[in-house]
Amino acid sequence: MTERFAIYFAPPATGSLWERAATWLGRDAADGDTFDGPVAGIDRTRLLNLTQSANRYGFHATIKAPMALADGADEADLRAALTRFAAERSSFSLGRLKLASLDGFLALVPEEANETLQDFAAHVVESFEVFRAPMSVKDRAARVGKGLSERQVEVLDAYGYPYVFEEFRFHMTLTDRLAAEDATDIANAANTWFAPVLGDEMIIDSLSLYVESEKGRPFRRVAEFPLGGNG
Repeated sequence: MTERFAIYFAPPATGSLWERAATWLGRDAADGDTFDGPVAGIDRTRLLNLTQSANRYGFHATIKAPMALADGADEADLRAALTRFAAERSSFSLGRLKLASLDGFLALVPEEANETLQDFAAHVVESFEVFRAPMSVKDRAARVGKGLSERQVEVLDAYGYPYVFEEFRFHMTLTDRLAAEDATDIANAANTWFAPVLGDEMIIDSLSLYVESEKGRPFRRVAEFPLGGNG
């Protein structure tokens, strides 16, 4: 069994931000639709080549990174726990998003730091750790080989992902790491394409469950868990 599950935040699948992001990436992770044609003047083939990983994972912000389920746990257990967890939390504002380059990856990030968000993400990581199968030696070596700090290795070993707690940075990835010759063109196009929705306040009002059915397959957005039990 190579199926993996991820707990993400994603905006409503009927909203303008989701629709623009799905068109940008060339795939809607909620309904599986794919998109042709240029975006903001960027040829589709070029854009697909520069967004391969972002396309496969689908538009999202990682809260609990992809994980195989622990022995004895199944998807129904995970969904039930997500329903309970979400019902006990309240929605909160993230403020507005902006476009930023994170180590060469273009992403949407909050304009301002948000302590409520950091606490919320940490609670998700800890609360669903019981569902995570141990990381393989191969996967650990691949992560460590990317040049992690001592603290990132520590949390990788504890939680299977190096970017949690104080290492967590909310971001919704739009591209793979861009080479210098692509960075300006793609950033300009993204600014043009996403400008109409970047003035909107982002509300964290749900968690989304994404599934990778087999290793390397595109992630699918399969369920929503409204905070406060709304929706």
